[in-house]
Amino acid sequence: MRNTGEYAVGWFTLSLINAGLAQAKGRSGLGWWLASLFFGPICTFLIVVLEPVKPRL
Repeated sequence: MRNTGEYAVGWFTLSLINAGLAQAKGRSGLGWWLASLFFGPICTFLIVVLEPVKPRL
């Protein structure tokens, strides 16, 4: 179980990347960051596939 720390650092880094991607697409960075802490790569896939949010007028 020596790789547990490396796995946790990678997972946390992925969640930060997801938050940045979500904000770039007009979505909640905090919400996606929290979701990414639990669902990681699934959230990455969803962020990439979902269309950007259109601004309301």
